[in-house]
Amino acid sequence: MILALDQGTTSSRAIVFDVLGRPLGFGQIELPQSYPRPGWVEHDPETIWSTQLDAARRALLEARLAARDLVGIAIANQRETVVVWDRATGHPIHPAIVWQDRRTADRCQELSSAAERVRQVSGLELDPYVSAAKIAWILDHVEGARARAERGELAAGTVDSWLIWRLTGGLHITDRTNASRTSLMNLEARRWDTGLCELFGVLPNLMPEIRGSSAGFGAARAEWFGVGLPILAVAGDQQAALAGHGADRPGLAKNTYGTGCFLLAHTGSRRPRSAHRMLETAAAWPSESFALEGAVFVGGAAVQWLRDGLGAIESSAEIEALAASVPDAAGVRFVPAFVGLGAPYWDPEARGTIVGLTRGATKAHLARATLESIAHQTCDVLEAMAADGGAVAELRVDGGAAANDLLMQMQADLAGIPVLRPAMLETTAWGAAALGLAEIGSSSGLPPLPVDRVFEPRLSPDLRASAREAWASAVRQTRAG
Repeated sequence: MILALDQGTTSSRAIVFDVLGRPLGFGQIELPQSYPRPGWVEHDPETIWSTQLDAARRALLEARLAARDLVGIAIANQRETVVVWDRATGHPIHPAIVWQDRRTADRCQELSSAAERVRQVSGLELDPYVSAAKIAWILDHVEGARARAERGELAAGTVDSWLIWRLTGGLHITDRTNASRTSLMNLEARRWDTGLCELFGVLPNLMPEIRGSSAGFGAARAEWFGVGLPILAVAGDQQAALAGHGADRPGLAKNTYGTGCFLLAHTGSRRPRSAHRMLETAAAWPSESFALEGAVFVGGAAVQWLRDGLGAIESSAEIEALAASVPDAAGVRFVPAFVGLGAPYWDPEARGTIVGLTRGATKAHLARATLESIAHQTCDVLEAMAADGGAVAELRVDGGAAANDLLMQMQADLAGIPVLRPAMLETTAWGAAALGLAEIGSSSGLPPLPVDRVFEPRLSPDLRASAREAWASAVRQTRAG
């Protein structure tokens, strides 16, 4: 049995799995976000740590297990979110800057002449989404931070390295999948690139050691769980989810419907090259493999906005029934570009837009348009991947919104391909656990999760094309300002 930590954008979760992937105990604690200025998104690093530790203890309690019953810990985490802390005290010097944050848009624009260089070395777009400019922002805006960094007094990293530091009492390590999301790692050489560090103004001595996802990451100290537990595997959440679907070879793809939507297609041992602005990134398994990724910044977060921002629903689960109460969106199109648009547009200046409103539009039509927006954005990524020669014949899905039958049917209809939903949607946590079990030889390979339901496309090609063109028109209006 293994304890999987799944540290996400809106909650910290933990699940105890057995070797067959059966969840035995579960813990989840909401993680608050703060928005100090428009376009800024922050977490308290200490709250990330405390909620993750409490979630882990709750999972063990629910499973009626002690830490000594486990073979170890595996970690999956929100990517691109960065923390900078004092090496001596372990205290953060600034709130964590979340992957959704757009405060570095101007700096990325200043570096735009280097965009192709960044893409060639790191595989990523020059966008505020990735970590490098966030780290530099903290160094430049916290008094004395850059001088302290030059003296070797500070450490920086993504959330995985922050958790490893706290669990182990001072090991500064990350894995290849998380490192590949910073814009500071040479994707093929698997090391920090001094040229990119200089470009962004990030000192290499700030950054953690890079290891493979199943290479071992020290041990959690006994004070946290009663006994020391080895940290067997670490992976960014989307790469962990890809592993959780058993996707370990080219042609296999998954989409995670969470706060954002993240579509990854495994490309094997050769680095992919995208001509359509897909991200080229590291896969978690096998250890030196790659993937193409399309990142949609706002997926389930659009549903949260309906709930929290508009008060149109009281709980996220209500959206399915509300959207199903009308046969269509009555011409309403919602492009939830709250923090810009991700793949394949990479437009940080775009902002959310609702078009096609009439006097007869209701919150039910807006609810349906919200679900359609999630499916359409995923289709944008699928079409860009197909143009890169990576057409997806079927789409495996996971994440909280994948439980929404109406959304999954919309996805199949608009993409024109079957959508396969596994019996267990906790693929991110299970993927991390499977990587850990593979590390110690407790499992062979990454077996795919059993499929619970297949959603077959029902929409005619003409209606599909018409719906996609209406969406494209809404996106054009959004980007026009």
